[in-house]
Amino acid sequence: MTQAPDPIAVLTADGDEVDRMVADLDPTGWQTPTPAPGWTVAHQVAHLAATFQLAAAAAGAPEMFKKIAAGLSPDFDANVRGAMAPYLAMPPEELLTAFRSELRRSIGALRGVPADALVPWLVRPLPPGVLAAAGQMELFGHGQDIADGLGVTRTYTDRVGMLVGFAVRTWDFGYLSRGLPTPDVQFRFELTAPSGTLWAFGPEDAEQRISGPGADFCLLVTRRRHRDDLALTATGEIADHWMDIAQAYRGPAGEGRRPGQFS
Repeated sequence: MTQAPDPIAVLTADGDEVDRMVADLDPTGWQTPTPAPGWTVAHQVAHLAATFQLAAAAAGAPEMFKKIAAGLSPDFDANVRGAMAPYLAMPPEELLTAFRSELRRSIGALRGVPADALVPWLVRPLPPGVLAAAGQMELFGHGQDIADGLGVTRTYTDRVGMLVGFAVRTWDFGYLSRGLPTPDVQFRFELTAPSGTLWAFGPEDAEQRISGPGADFCLLVTRRRHRDDLALTATGEIADHWMDIAQAYRGPAGEGRRPGQFS
């Protein structure tokens, strides 16, 4: 990538995009089912609010965050349900206000951390810019669920480049989340931005290669589209298998999406 994106600007813009999709919904609209089984639009926004509450603590009150993290259950899904519960109990207007507040607090806290410092996080400490990219991943993935549930067609911009870089950085998460050995290889990623710019990562002569649109790559690594419905190409047996398990988060992979589900 020719120029590193401003993590705070990207996080703010992506948060605004999600906000616009839900701001004018009536109570019935908030109960619209999304592709995530059992999750409505309200569930998606509640999850985002809880995630950014945690990020605000990590960046702004690290000792408090460490206490919260120490009290988490080994049951990932139980932690997710517990974190969402207070937000799901709110009426829609309060939930929207809470989402806006938690996102704003996390952005402010991340802005106050020096770029070369580390912020405690659930898997390992991260630089604030990388934690912001993880936040963008949440907004992208859950925002896509909201868009799919509401029938909204998203327009992707070069902001997805920050998520592309994050997913390349965390390319091994699909193996780690499934308890699989991580292959001792290097990948070459050649991905095209919505503007047409080429984003390239990894050795030019790597035998294992992934290429195609950057936005499709983001849909793949957030598991919001099946690989069969994306214009991505894998070269090499390991790269081809990686396309089946790719994810940019360490939690359970989830069901993913079916081929042709959004045709």
